[in-house]
Amino acid sequence: MTLSRLLVVFALLALSACGAAEPRWAGEAEVARARYVDGGSASLTLFTVIGKRSGAGAHSGLLVNAPSQRAMFDPAGTFKHPHLPERNDVVYGMSDAAVAFYIDYHARETFDVIEQTIFVSPQVAEFALARIQSYGAVPKAQCARSISSILASLPGFEDVKNTMFPKKLTAYFASRGAVEQMHRDDSPDDNTGLIQAPDLRLRGDLIATLTQ
Repeated sequence: MTLSRLLVVFALLALSACGAAEPRWAGEAEVARARYVDGGSASLTLFTVIGKRSGAGAHSGLLVNAPSQRAMFDPAGTFKHPHLPERNDVVYGMSDAAVAFYIDYHARETFDVIEQTIFVSPQVAEFALARIQSYGAVPKAQCARSISSILASLPGFEDVKNTMFPKKLTAYFASRGAVEQMHRDDSPDDNTGLIQAPDLRLRGDLIATLTQ
């Protein structure tokens, strides 16, 4: 097998944490009820899931904080919660607690999460929101490719290279001076209990309790 083919195989294996494409379409009323407005500065936040042993990028997610609402683009991701409606990889109701839950879901004994935020104009954030909403369900292993494609369509981000490697996007955000934070956790790799936790209640910006 040639070196180029080996690299492609490795890339697909490294991206295996991205789930299969699952078209979903939450109802209009459900999405409207979940709408969350942060009220802070407009921004784009890239989340990169990194394998602790391999150091390889396993998944990418993009949080768009627009004036109209804050939503998460989780392409080909496995993240879900019954109080966070989803439409084709766009998750609504992303309050601060919901974002913390998203991070906690991915950060575990086998994965770390890098959070990088770039502040943008309200217009660019709204454009990004429209792009993630219109992109559609993403096939397996295409998380970084879909995000890089969306970014390239935004004013001021035309120089981003289309890539299927999550860490390439991490490097790009770093080159843009993104505010960065690393999240580490030693919770068990099997996080199904976190998703099914009965004491977790998320609905827009209303949170009763958040599993620690």
